[in-house]
Amino acid sequence: MKSIPDFLKWKADGKAITMVTCYDAATAKIVNATSVDSILIGDSCAMVVHGFDSTVHATVEMIAAHTAAVRRGAPDKVIIADLPFLSNRKGIDHAMDAVDQLMKAGANAVKLERRKGNIQLVEHIVDSGVPVMGHLGLTPQSVNEFGGFKMQGKSEAAARALIEDAQMLEQAGCFSIVLECIPGDVAAQVTNAISIPTIGIGCGPDVSGQVLVINDLLGMDASFQPRFARKYETLSERIGLAVDRYCADVRSATFPAAGEYSSRLAKLES
Repeated sequence: MKSIPDFLKWKADGKAITMVTCYDAATAKIVNATSVDSILIGDSCAMVVHGFDSTVHATVEMIAAHTAAVRRGAPDKVIIADLPFLSNRKGIDHAMDAVDQLMKAGANAVKLERRKGNIQLVEHIVDSGVPVMGHLGLTPQSVNEFGGFKMQGKSEAAARALIEDAQMLEQAGCFSIVLECIPGDVAAQVTNAISIPTIGIGCGPDVSGQVLVINDLLGMDASFQPRFARKYETLSERIGLAVDRYCADVRSATFPAAGEYSSRLAKLES
């Protein structure tokens, strides 16, 4: 079974790290049988699963429930769970309660967005024996501050700030950092400036690994296709066709067929 210390080894060995988001036991069971290195229970579940317009609607209870489901389906994978919106900004006791819930739900580590105001908390979490993954660039919990889901780190000053933030997170004890929607050359600079691995999404190839939302990867939403997410399947079409075939079979009385149900009445026990 892979573990958190493997992340540093993978970067040192030049092995590309693979990560997908996942939110339910059935999908996790499929992912568990693949070669993917790790699973992220992202607060993106608020949007992907629950239909909200941003990740700020995610709660600790929501992430914990999805984490527990994924752990049951994927017992062999490294699982990282997001600390949702404001769960780490209401004092250290509140933050540690959130960490406690996510780890007991089955996570191997937690992920925390932004550097500013979080260094002491990262140190405390790590000192408590819990691995922490950082997250820089487009941090979706800050969507209202950014004015939308926009690329970050485009200026020289912003690029320098990202490098400094990454170095501070490494010094605080983070074992890796997600970089989201920053220019490819900036992502490469950040990756080269720290010894811990970077996991990119919308940041180009010069990072230590990649993460994709599994629903984007599988083409589950025909109306949503981020530029940075390659669609490896079109399950929205295939699932729709399968459901329509089922409906047609029911309406034509060809489902259920002989062998798909019992033709004998069960004897009642006296």
